[in-house]
Amino acid sequence: MSKSHKKCTAIVLSAGQGKRMGTSVQKQYIEIFGKPIIYYTLKTFQNSQIIDSIVLVVGGGQEQFAKEEIVEKYHFTKVTAIVAGGAERYDSVWQGLKAIRDGKVEDTDGDGYVFIHDGARMFVDEATLKRGYETVLKHRACVAGMPSKDTVKVVDEEGFAVQTPQRKYVWTVQTPQIFETSLITEAYSKLMREQCIDVTDDAMVVEQMMELPVRLFEASYENIKITTPEDLEIAEGFLKKG
Repeated sequence: MSKSHKKCTAIVLSAGQGKRMGTSVQKQYIEIFGKPIIYYTLKTFQNSQIIDSIVLVVGGGQEQFAKEEIVEKYHFTKVTAIVAGGAERYDSVWQGLKAIRDGKVEDTDGDGYVFIHDGARMFVDEATLKRGYETVLKHRACVAGMPSKDTVKVVDEEGFAVQTPQRKYVWTVQTPQIFETSLITEAYSKLMREQCIDVTDDAMVVEQMMELPVRLFEASYENIKITTPEDLEIAEGFLKKG
């Protein structure tokens, strides 16, 4: 696949606490078949023809551990910055964007693209990255997702169903979420200034701060986020199959 000259940087978020996993080890460092979850995620970006560099966002105080036990141990040469995240997801994304803005990652004057990805989504693949790249070239902002397999109900505060959207219009959103570097940096800068922090993903930041529609593109039903112990069993099954 031919790629334009514009730089593509991945911000991989690995600062979460993983409280639902019920372990003392943070979920991104839990090992599956002898390697931590974050290894599998970073490996895809390391080997990608699309991605030029990686910003790894980790929990505060874990920078040296991540450098020695993840980046250097597994030779992830595209990781050019390791930064501490914040209390919430949007804080961590902002730290990653500032690393690009402040020159810790080569990104031709912000004239490139940023792939924001959850470190616990270890089954992201090259086909998804390519579809995302092709989509962001056309639409400036896009997010990975899949059409919902289930009927979805909107409920009121008492738990009663008040609306049933047509399933063909309902998608479950995943990552990566991909944007022009300048666009997402401006959106997050505005978010942090205005403290409009009722956002759950990066697409919402662009939609609300920049009033720009975000295009969805299909990723994979296997692009799951490792959140609970049951997910570990599913992940082992996917790895065995692969």
